[in-house]
Amino acid sequence: WAGVCRLCVVGVGGAAVCRVMGKCLSCVSYGAAGARGQQPQHSSSSTQLQQQHIPLTQAEHHRTPQQSNSANSLSDLHRSTHPQPSDTHSNGSGKNSNLPTSTSSEKRSFYSRLPPLTMSASAEVRRLSSKDYSETKINSLFDHYKDPNYDAILSEGIEKFCLDLDVRPDEFKVLVLAWKFGAETMCCFTRKEFVSGCKALHVDSIKGIQAKFPDMLNEVKEYSEKFKELYRFTFRFGLDSESDQRILPSDMACVLWKLVFSQQEPNILKQWLTFLERHPNIRGIPKDTWNMFLNFTETVGDDLSCYDDTEAWPSLFDDFVEYENDRLNQNISEDPEDEMN
Repeated sequence: WAGVCRLCVVGVGGAAVCRVMGKCLSCVSYGAAGARGQQPQHSSSSTQLQQQHIPLTQAEHHRTPQQSNSANSLSDLHRSTHPQPSDTHSNGSGKNSNLPTSTSSEKRSFYSRLPPLTMSASAEVRRLSSKDYSETKINSLFDHYKDPNYDAILSEGIEKFCLDLDVRPDEFKVLVLAWKFGAETMCCFTRKEFVSGCKALHVDSIKGIQAKFPDMLNEVKEYSEKFKELYRFTFRFGLDSESDQRILPSDMACVLWKLVFSQQEPNILKQWLTFLERHPNIRGIPKDTWNMFLNFTETVGDDLSCYDDTEAWPSLFDDFVEYENDRLNQNISEDPEDEMN
């Protein structure tokens, strides 16, 4: 039976009979005859089987042992000469299976390898898509401290607010918090400033604000641009916005310089503040002088040796350097032993 498709045939009476249709397929030369376009010759046995319409199962039962052995040999010969293609997909049991004959159990094992959507993943998606603060709680927190006659937290409310935060009103943390809230006036938080500031920090409680203090302090400590923003904010924060003040009083400027540099103090800060205190005629600090003082501390060095009077510094800085040089020269002339040492 060489040349005959043996996937679905059974030998009956020396002929090849289709297992599915129950019809005679060909004699032993069917494959060659079919290739030449000739009609296969049917054997009398197969024709008789077709006429009797014997079912496939009955035909198999009527096979003689010799016919069964021939059919088995035929199947073995076909498997050896035409190996079945291997499926590259695994059925989950570690063995490869043929796609046309995959079973439902193999399909189940395939889908079982897909990662299930766990409850924790769903909860994470919901958490990321939802707010981690409540605007209602923020407004309630504001109402707890606001002045009864104004929709703002004023001096008394600020003191109570700082007390609950376990900080002092003149502490560096409060200055940073006011910067984060975008406060326009010292000792005053409007509702808009308070609510928008808490939303930016993603907090709605006292404990939430306290938990944010370390991050806020590290931000201005690690990033010079953030500290520069805080430094420039401090000047505006100290002005009296109601009177449209443009120049910061000298005494207020000294207090705010001490506050804003409390975490990292420049070496010349004490000499600068002493100079201002000993010159009461200096009544105010303009915005340009305030802003340039930060650059001044980073440029002149610890002993003012890097100061260049040809640069466009404010005249107040020139007076300060001249004052310091005179003071140092007087100290040297008053104590010659120190000069020799």
